Amino acid sequence: MITRGLGVIYLVAFLVALNQFRPLLGERGLLPAPRFLSRVTFRQAPSLFHLRYSDQLLTASAGLGIALSVLIVVGLIDAAPLLVWMLVWFVLWALYLSIVNIGQTFYGFGWESLLLEAGFLGIFFGPAGMAPPLVVIWMFRWLLFRVEFGAGLIKLRGDPCWRDLTCLYYHHETQPMPNPLSWFFHNLPKRLHNVEVLGNHFAQLVAPIGLAFPQPVSNLAGVIIVVTQGWLVLSGNFSWLNAITIVCAVAAFDNGALSRVLPVHVPVMSAPPLWYDGVLIALTVFILVLSYQPARNLLSRRQLMNFSFNPYHLVNAYGAFGAITRVRYEIVIEGTTAPELNDAAVWTEYEFKGKPGRLRRIPPQVAPYHLRLDWLMWFAAMSTPLDHPWFVPLLIKLLENDQATLKLLRGNPFPHAPPTFVRARLYRYRFTSSRERRETGNWWVRDLAGDYVPPVRLAH
Repeated sequence: MITRGLGVIYLVAFLVALNQFRPLLGERGLLPAPRFLSRVTFRQAPSLFHLRYSDQLLTASAGLGIALSVLIVVGLIDAAPLLVWMLVWFVLWALYLSIVNIGQTFYGFGWESLLLEAGFLGIFFGPAGMAPPLVVIWMFRWLLFRVEFGAGLIKLRGDPCWRDLTCLYYHHETQPMPNPLSWFFHNLPKRLHNVEVLGNHFAQLVAPIGLAFPQPVSNLAGVIIVVTQGWLVLSGNFSWLNAITIVCAVAAFDNGALSRVLPVHVPVMSAPPLWYDGVLIALTVFILVLSYQPARNLLSRRQLMNFSFNPYHLVNAYGAFGAITRVRYEIVIEGTTAPELNDAAVWTEYEFKGKPGRLRRIPPQVAPYHLRLDWLMWFAAMSTPLDHPWFVPLLIKLLENDQATLKLLRGNPFPHAPPTFVRARLYRYRFTSSRERRETGNWWVRDLAGDYVPPVRLAH
């Protein structure tokens, strides 16, 4: 179950790379990877693309990752010998590491490291006919503990609203990318929001301790974690963070517990070959050594969140939403075909696939797929374009009607000719109340806060 689940998430991750890497980070992307590769060494950012980068090689790498992921999901790799299994999983890990390490800010999310760490452990599980090594199952529990306990501690040490139980008065509305149910969660009574926060603290600070106990305590800890992650799936779009946490949580259960809720049949499994014991001993020592800094980080008052202590993204520090924004700002990009700027100019909005835009559009469900540009637009709205070196290149691409970039958006409002001017405006967004929703049909209310980037055009 764990390896099939990881195969699905790898498949999604490589599909995202296939669809989005080229316009974001390709040779003519917003932050070109070749330029980045010229400034860093292999030691700083291990990647196969140090040998050579091209958009065609990136596409081929993503395609190979998709193909290998499909073979895992449908179970063909389970029929392969142990060495072939390990090779396939190592190639998947190396390919995705190569993409993440040149992905710059577009790949700077905790779930990238989480997939790489879990995918690396997957190398050592072995095919379905071999008994999964107990030490690898414990490594998945240690990973799950760091994900949950680290997130719980970063909240208690961070924003005071986690301690006074009020963070969810805001979070469902101000999270990076709401989903179709976020409006309903936001409009729950405040007393229920207090209960949500209490439940979150229990799930992240108490339940993970149960992972170290024998059954049935570990089963109970796993149930609490899975239910909590399912609640997060219902309330927002967090890429594959929740999905991969649920996959890792499978390590908390025994086969008896799983077979009561799923059609799980435990076959007769063979023991690993003797030489594999040496591999597992080396792996255990390796993970223990790398665990020192993450364990120390959990105890530190200056706890790092979503941090990799090595460029291979192994045994990382995790955490999320140590600070909660109280107000939601959105950048709305507009264009016009008017030859000159005057009161007669008609401005038309560009609409993104996932982030809030039109007031009547219900927030879409996109997770576990990840819309990288939409997510960074949320971060950009909290500072200036000077803090985000990809933003001005985005405006240039829109002025050029660049087709690759426009595919990242929901549509092109200028299909026949590029705009002469574009601008970015900053709006304050909030969810409508139940009464406002009934009266207007809108999911959002917005008020203009000012210009983010004033009207610009391409220099002749």
